[in-house]
Amino acid sequence: EVQLVESGGGLVQVGGSLRLSCAASTFTFDDYAIAWFRQAPWKEREGVSCISISAGGTAYTDSVKGRFTISSDNAKNTVYLQMNSLKPEDTAVYYCAAGHFRGFCINVEEAYGTWGQGTPVTVSS
Repeated sequence: EVQLVESGGGLVQVGGSLRLSCAASTFTFDDYAIAWFRQAPWKEREGVSCISISAGGTAYTDSVKGRFTISSDNAKNTVYLQMNSLKPEDTAVYYCAAGHFRGFCINVEEAYGTWGQGTPVTVSS
């Protein structure tokens, strides 16, 4: 079973950048789609971005388009989320999740069966 470890969260000022990493322990990385979700205090968890490792296709929620970029390094079994122009409303715990399917990705929780422990991101104004 795949396991996920996130890193890269922290405190950043408005307009700053962070890069989150999600390292997967699996020998069949390209059998998976990887997604980033986030949960802010008092809010439901929402899908932020996802990537199909086999197909390379990506998707973003509207609020992060043009600011966040998801990518994968298949040699390292790692997915990155580059977050630029951060806003206070980006403050949340960010989770990466793995879904055992190929060819597409989707920012829907139910599609993903394995979750990381989360990494907090705080954007201060």
